[in-house]
Amino acid sequence: MHLSLNIAKYIDHTNLKPYATFKDIEKLCKEAIEYGFYGVCVNPFYVSFAKSLLKDTSIKVSSVIGFPLGANLLKTKLLEATLACQDGADELDIVWNISAFKSKDYSYVESELKTIVQYTEKCTHKIIVETAYLNHDEKVIAVKIVKNSGAEFIKTSTGFAPKGATVEDVKLFKSLAGEQLKVKASGGIRDYKTALAMIKAGADRIGTSHGLNIIRNIRS
Repeated sequence: MHLSLNIAKYIDHTNLKPYATFKDIEKLCKEAIEYGFYGVCVNPFYVSFAKSLLKDTSIKVSSVIGFPLGANLLKTKLLEATLACQDGADELDIVWNISAFKSKDYSYVESELKTIVQYTEKCTHKIIVETAYLNHDEKVIAVKIVKNSGAEFIKTSTGFAPKGATVEDVKLFKSLAGEQLKVKASGGIRDYKTALAMIKAGADRIGTSHGLNIIRNIRS
């Protein structure tokens, strides 16, 4: 397989900017159709709009939950996730409770995720663990918690932290994930070379707002 010919199918074409407009999201969806991206990732406010634009395609709609800090109450995240699914989201990119995790309240973090997964079974779940704030041992624990939660993906970053995805983190997650979890690399992936390195390291999905630049790198 020539990755350069298929890399669009790895990409969640993303616009999570606080000032994104309906025109921006329409543009995002049109680009996803034109370039054949796997999906689009938008804020909850735009889920139903994006779904309406993509209803006759195979392109998935992802919504972020608890974004970008993850410190919402469980009932807030649960309502947000449930409504996103009702609005047509195919996938949920959920920021786990980073604060609770750093406080070593691992049972709470796992319980929170299990609850959200349980009540949104029809959606695919990608858990954002924000690797920028985790040391190696915490990353190992993170994989275990995400596995136990029933989610399908572990995701590196929101893109709002000081540091995004690294090849080393993707390799670590992939080595620990086994067949149970997939890995989504996100944060700081702005060109074809970086995206390809993440895929070679084991990333099953790429989250980026620079999808067009990545595709144009291939074609240039």
